[in-house]
Amino acid sequence: MAMANFPVDEHNSRGGVHPLKFSLWLIIISIIMMFAAFTSAYIVRREEGNWLEFDLPNILLVNTILILLSSVTMQFAYNSATQDNIGRVKLLLLLTLGLGVAFLIGQWYAWADLVQNNIYFGGTGSNPSGSFLYVLTGVHGFHLITGLIFVLIVFLSSLKYKVHSKRLLRIQLCTVYWHFLGGLWLYLYIFLRINH
Repeated sequence: MAMANFPVDEHNSRGGVHPLKFSLWLIIISIIMMFAAFTSAYIVRREEGNWLEFDLPNILLVNTILILLSSVTMQFAYNSATQDNIGRVKLLLLLTLGLGVAFLIGQWYAWADLVQNNIYFGGTGSNPSGSFLYVLTGVHGFHLITGLIFVLIVFLSSLKYKVHSKRLLRIQLCTVYWHFLGGLWLYLYIFLRINH
């Protein structure tokens, strides 16, 4: 996502949707389609048999709480920007970054738990159920890294006082994307709990 260089004019002069907002929604739609394909393939492959049943790592519940909390801090950061409370914006963006990093560390521990239980991705001795779990969590983790980069860009912009009530585009796009990542994870977690 190359959104580091935002144009000075944050409003579309033609009265339509801002190009960056349009681009973000296209990215979100493409990610939704990708995960819809993954979860559909998961269900189809599970019905074919030879499916290893195992307990999901407990850390995934902790990660769900972390990402939901990060969504709250991101929303509060946006609200603070609309009120020109730049000090609170910076603090809340840092909290969001910290919670996002903690989520990724949690994912690492979840993978370590899988390996400890001899559940691997691909290769000899692996099972499709484990491989699907690695793919779902790994691809989401990749997108979360892009979200963290986006949050970091907005945080650095806030240090230069480029995020306030008259310049909300950066933080607005970041908030939408971050909420999407949180909602996507919640969907994946519930999906895995129901179908695992």
